[in-house]
Amino acid sequence: MVTEQEVEAIGKTLVDPKEPLQARFRALFTLRGLGGPHAIAWISRAFEDSSALLKHELAYCLGQMQDSRAIPVLVDVLCDTSQEPMVRHEAGEALGAIGNPEVLDLLKQYSTDPVVEVAETCQLAVGRLEWLQQHPGEVGSTGPYLSVDPAPPAAEQDVGRLREALLDEARPLFERYRAMFALRNVGGEEAALALAEGLRCGSALFRHEVGYVLGQLQHEAAVGELAATLARTNESAMVRHECAEALGAIARPACLAALREHVTDAERVVRESCEVALDMYEHERSLDFQYANGLERLRPPP
Repeated sequence: MVTEQEVEAIGKTLVDPKEPLQARFRALFTLRGLGGPHAIAWISRAFEDSSALLKHELAYCLGQMQDSRAIPVLVDVLCDTSQEPMVRHEAGEALGAIGNPEVLDLLKQYSTDPVVEVAETCQLAVGRLEWLQQHPGEVGSTGPYLSVDPAPPAAEQDVGRLREALLDEARPLFERYRAMFALRNVGGEEAALALAEGLRCGSALFRHEVGYVLGQLQHEAAVGELAATLARTNESAMVRHECAEALGAIARPACLAALREHVTDAERVVRESCEVALDMYEHERSLDFQYANGLERLRPPP
């Protein structure tokens, strides 16, 4: 049983800018796993932070928790044009992930936002909510991954046809995302290489999602393309940051070299992503069972 005092202690780590970013991320993911109103309240408080990376991750976790009590703070973040585009985008995606149709009109309104990443995200979130309405009783994500995805995976299983759909820029973004998540679920080297091709096409939002999915897939075949994208300084920081985190999750020696090279990057969000990714790399290479170890840090070993 987790006490309110323990949730508070983990929350204080999350909101403390003096704590190392890696510790704050682990606290965040611990709160995400615990859930409930107190966890949501602590996560919501951290939106005042100066780190766009952290705030983006806060919104992601609130979406993954699928608790409608997080809707008000996510709406505030989406509507706040002083927040960084990658933070507002993640708030829009999180509102789609929660799956409550009460936000449909708001998401439609922001589907024409002047910030293209925000507009495209809200279009996808509208697509997800409408898909859920058309398929009552079906979950929006199936397969080996526990994440709530911005689009349900396509039914197609053929990697060649899925690759064609993924890379076809004439198709609706929602369809291309469905192909993306289907490729992830199929898995294997051929699917990883098909996904990696997506790092060179589409919008920044599309490429950033490809980076995220490759991090979930954790296939070594994608390392070269991820490292090359991280190294492209003219690429969107939003894309580079996802590639950094994917390299941390894949956790092969070649990933380590790429992350160390960019841990002093000129872009703060890339620098911080490399710090967090190096911590994830250490976790993946260690025997530690739990990345979200906020409770273990509080409790003495038995």
